[in-house]
Amino acid sequence: MKRDMELIRKLVLALEDTPTGYAPDYIEIDGYTPEQISYHAYLMDDAGLAEGMRLDNMNSSGPETVLRNLTWAGHEFADAARDETRWKKAMGIVEEKGGSVTISVLTQLLTALMKGALGLP
Repeated sequence: MKRDMELIRKLVLALEDTPTGYAPDYIEIDGYTPEQISYHAYLMDDAGLAEGMRLDNMNSSGPETVLRNLTWAGHEFADAARDETRWKKAMGIVEEKGGSVTISVLTQLLTALMKGALGLP
């Protein structure tokens, strides 16, 4: 399964939007299967954007993870990725330059766009 940065953004923002800081037992995102969500939750946990709990076993078809809460890095990514205009601009740059990017480079790009919007060098 390919990594989907749009889904990661949606999951981060959904976690950030919880009133207690803890995720519900299961997060649903329209247009995505439970398998896609679970795999991307696994990736987010692995990347340090969120803390998750592994649920996979020998009968699992892939990594199964449920998210519990965002980490500091997850909140930083949320702040950088929240603005829809900035997100679309960043993803347009990524698409123009080759179509894929690491999470750290995407965060740097979003941060640079945020700095520009704030008039910072």
